Amino acid sequence: MNSFYIVIEVVIAVLSISGNILVCWAVAINTTLKNATNYFLVSLAVADILVGCLAIPFAITISLGITLDFYGCLFLACFVLVLTQSSIFSLLAIAIDRYLAVKIPLRYKELMTGKTAREIIAILWILSFVIGLIPFFGWNMKLKRCNNSSSADVTTNTTNTTNTEGQMGAGDLLRSCKLQCFFEIVVDMNYMVYFNFFVCVLPPLLIMLGIYVKIFTVARKQLRQIELKCVGNGDSHHHSLLQKEIRAAKSLSIIVGLFAVCWLPVHILNCLTLFYGQLKKPEVIMYVAIILSHANSAVNPIIYAYRIQDFRNTFRKILAQHFLCHREDLYLSSNGSRRNRDQIHMTIDPLL
Repeated sequence: MNSFYIVIEVVIAVLSISGNILVCWAVAINTTLKNATNYFLVSLAVADILVGCLAIPFAITISLGITLDFYGCLFLACFVLVLTQSSIFSLLAIAIDRYLAVKIPLRYKELMTGKTAREIIAILWILSFVIGLIPFFGWNMKLKRCNNSSSADVTTNTTNTTNTEGQMGAGDLLRSCKLQCFFEIVVDMNYMVYFNFFVCVLPPLLIMLGIYVKIFTVARKQLRQIELKCVGNGDSHHHSLLQKEIRAAKSLSIIVGLFAVCWLPVHILNCLTLFYGQLKKPEVIMYVAIILSHANSAVNPIIYAYRIQDFRNTFRKILAQHFLCHREDLYLSSNGSRRNRDQIHMTIDPLL
């Protein structure tokens, strides 16, 4: 099972890295994509690239159960938490950004500038590191795993070996040990359930659900108002408006549904581990939950970027020029910048 799990993880890593690099590349070369919304998409893409480059290899290492120093193993586990938390924050920022674009379209560009988006992204990354590295500040399993294991290879990082009580106390704070590295061995499930899940994952999920429901409600109301104003244009126009409403509903269900499908299983397993410690969890279920959480990094470009026509056109040009060796015709726009001939400006709300 380990071999199959590793193969799947490698495939997800390749898809996540390649898809999200395309997102960053597209924003870098297409000036029409340089806006606040797409800066959040780039932040999400960067987090997902790091998931493919580092978090997945770290998860594979942890799954092998190799012998590591306690803090080395804790670093592998915490780094995964930093990146996944950053992805969740980016998804939440995108949801709020889309709500503002629909709710107050006239003031949106004034409020959500590129500078504001970059500042928000910086704050979200700092928060992600703080939340993910909390176990390094003591909320971990070191005392239980190192002090209770008489067979562990204990290494104490102290320079003075005198036996005074105060010096022993200082040494205890820096004491580490060699152990078989597994996630549940070093990370406290109380931290994962009560803080990470109940505070940092579940509330953003519920907030996102509420925001996208509100987006759908506002968009449907606006479409109905437009429909009433355009009754005399015939059934074809009425049909196109209904199609836009259906497309918005599908986007909402995909965004919320896949986020829940990808992230809830692993956190539900963490809850079972904490509340029912004696419960035997089948290995295959644990692997499936981990794979789903990592797969969210691979599907994010499809949901948030590939559905936007500007991105699709830019992806096509990148692939044609740099991988299929097909040259695309470029021309100079009125302001002298180089732009693609069939470049299409993104609408104010790509969900509709």
